[in-house]
Amino acid sequence: MDNITMVAPCLMGLEGLVGGELRRMDAQDVTPDNGRVFFSGGENILARANLWSRYSERILIVVGKFTALTFDDLFEGCKALPWERWIGKSDAFPVKGSSVSSKLFSVSDCQSIIKKAVVERLKSVYHIPWFDETGPVHQIQFHIHKDVACIMLDTSGEGLHKRGYRRHGVAAPIKETLAAAMADLAIVKADSRVFDPLCGSGTILIESALKALNIAPGSKRSFACERWSCLDADVWRAERERAQGMIRTDAA
Repeated sequence: MDNITMVAPCLMGLEGLVGGELRRMDAQDVTPDNGRVFFSGGENILARANLWSRYSERILIVVGKFTALTFDDLFEGCKALPWERWIGKSDAFPVKGSSVSSKLFSVSDCQSIIKKAVVERLKSVYHIPWFDETGPVHQIQFHIHKDVACIMLDTSGEGLHKRGYRRHGVAAPIKETLAAAMADLAIVKADSRVFDPLCGSGTILIESALKALNIAPGSKRSFACERWSCLDADVWRAERERAQGMIRTDAA
């Protein structure tokens, strides 16, 4: 599956770092915005972005964007999108999102409208009256800003700051994506010595080590879209093997 438009939300101020790492992953059309970076690519880039992004909060597929001044606009706009490309007959597709500076300000009403529109679209394609939604979760997200609706699918599941190396919460936490950005701005390299006398939970040191050893931050966890039937499992296997082969063993 080629030419997927995606967006990587991030902490404000980290757009440049996210854009840079996406370009190094060979993503196309990298376009930073406020608190997010748009990009495009094939399934390999989708997998690579999830596995390798140190600074993004998650990776979302942009299903569509359109102006939505009324609930009818929102319904028809969502119904016109190719949901069958991603969502199968038994897949679950909950909806959540936000609205800022828009005429459609009720998030709960927008959730209901979008859910209904997706159901109607899939009913017309699959010719079934009911969806039991017992399959893999395809989390639909929407963001309406100044009456422009961006409709997305969350490929990550848990946020990308959850690397998989920490089983329990600890004292003095700092978000892993922020700690990784601090390591980047400190220009941590393979031969660097990193000291953090007030380390608390050790996150800055751990993220510095991951960067120095070129370990993909998502290599120890799974992602929601790995269970989607619409995506090629071989692509994920190849990207995980690629990430494993890129670990530096001369810097440990």
